[in-house]
Amino acid sequence: MANPHVDPDLCIGCGLCADLCPEVFVMNDDGLAEAIEEETDNPCAQEAADSCPTDAITL
Repeated sequence: MANPHVDPDLCIGCGLCADLCPEVFVMNDDGLAEAIEEETDNPCAQEAADSCPTDAITL
């Protein structure tokens, strides 16, 4: 199981993670991504982390 986390200081709000893995990531009211799952084994979470242009996602 991975523990997804989005660093708000690195996130630029591009929305790619939420598009790739809406089960784990959403865009919040500030326009930044956040993880909505504390633990996940969903493979799309790794795809989202690998695709993040600022490496803001850790698993």
